Amino acid sequence: MVDTVNSLVTRVHELQVAHLTNGAAEMVAQLDVISSFARDHFGAPPRVDVAAGLHDVAARAAALGPEGTWLVAAAHSTLSGMAVLRGQADRAIFHLDAAVTAGYNDCVALHVAPVRPLHHDPRFQALYQRMRVTQADLDEFFWLHQEMQTMARESQDATVDNIGRLDTGISLLPQAPLPTREPNTLGVLVTRIELAAVQTALQQAAMKAEFQRSSGNTSLSLIDDSWDYPRARLDAWHADDLDTRRRQAAEARAFVERPGLGTTLAPCPPLGSIRYPA
Repeated sequence: MVDTVNSLVTRVHELQVAHLTNGAAEMVAQLDVISSFARDHFGAPPRVDVAAGLHDVAARAAALGPEGTWLVAAAHSTLSGMAVLRGQADRAIFHLDAAVTAGYNDCVALHVAPVRPLHHDPRFQALYQRMRVTQADLDEFFWLHQEMQTMARESQDATVDNIGRLDTGISLLPQAPLPTREPNTLGVLVTRIELAAVQTALQQAAMKAEFQRSSGNTSLSLIDDSWDYPRARLDAWHADDLDTRRRQAAEARAFVERPGLGTTLAPCPPLGSIRYPA
């Protein structure tokens, strides 16, 4: 099969979702709370050699020429994050160098807690100084990372709310739509893919937990004459109300491009000056 940008985007998405659900040692640095949530709800998923897959994507994307360059950046930035988690500073910087060369410029991501120890490394400082970003793209970077954190909290809240439900309904996890603006730099596309992977991993985890709860309640209602049907109907009504509010909240979180933000490339904010979204 001939590679295309779309086919490799799909492959990167699959690998990043696998990365998020393969266990604590394979998680992206900035998603610690998400990794534990997904691990608890997925159990032990089939192991995927994410690193080998990302190396393969980088090689295949490079063969596409300029249109595939940002996918090279996506592969190497993920490999860099994996190396950071494992305490492999040299490998992390090696892959970050390749990512920056291919257009990676998410300076917000480079301020997440596990990456901060690298701020003192002159090699990391030199890489950071090579990146360029516009004010408009920087604004979207902040939104993308904030949405990752918001999704994690929403997932945890939904899990708590669904404890003890007696109805058999299924509550999906609402997601804010991805931005559709034309970015000034292709590095923005890298972080959009990361957010999409977070959304997919959390949605899959939530759905698995919901199907287990629903099927369990169905089985108990068939074998237990004392099943509390009025309570189940009340739980279903309450769940529908929460689902509606969560869906409206997700829609309200949609990215809105602020008018007047600059579109001229400039150096990233000084290293250490960015506060990662909480």
